[in-house]
Amino acid sequence: MDAPRLYLITPPISDWTHYPPLLEVAMATCDVACVHLRTAADEEGEKEKIMRALAPLVQKHGVACLLADDPQWAVRANADGVHIDGSGERLEGALRAIKPGHIVGAGGLPTRDAAMAAGEAGADYLMFGGCAETHAQIVERVAWWAEIFNVPCVGYAHDLASIGDLARAGADFIALGDAVFADPRGAAAALRDAARLIAPTPEAAK
Repeated sequence: MDAPRLYLITPPISDWTHYPPLLEVAMATCDVACVHLRTAADEEGEKEKIMRALAPLVQKHGVACLLADDPQWAVRANADGVHIDGSGERLEGALRAIKPGHIVGAGGLPTRDAAMAAGEAGADYLMFGGCAETHAQIVERVAWWAEIFNVPCVGYAHDLASIGDLARAGADFIALGDAVFADPRGAAAALRDAARLIAPTPEAAK
């Protein structure tokens, strides 16, 4: 079994100047597939300043940069795509608006029916967790999805200790947010641990 790749979720960013070195460490330390950049700014100009500063830094490493919720803003900001919470019209609208040229992922899927609807609609990946789900619920949903469906799935890790269970359950990607950025040791230390925990064991590779 291949090791899952990292899906990194930033905190809502207001001051972008602290993030270039953190993102460079992430790229150098882990097999990062995607960075979901979130902004705390409400004003359009401030949002654009943050995205113009950080998105190219991510993309120059061949890593996808996704924004939240607004597909048109993602295109204007030269992001690679958008992450939509929920299925139904919001997801379908994003799929119509920016596919196939951009990535559209789906999260916030509380039921199996919602997950299947998002997959059938054409989402590029599904994320399980990140809301009110417990670790056990996320692992169960990842294992169910990975066994039956081909659309890639992301398992959200509330903490670094959750990574192993999600990898064994079959997650294609491990999402890390506060587990990295709120680590009291600093994000670099958390990323080094994440890289070690994501790496496949000899038994898993057989």
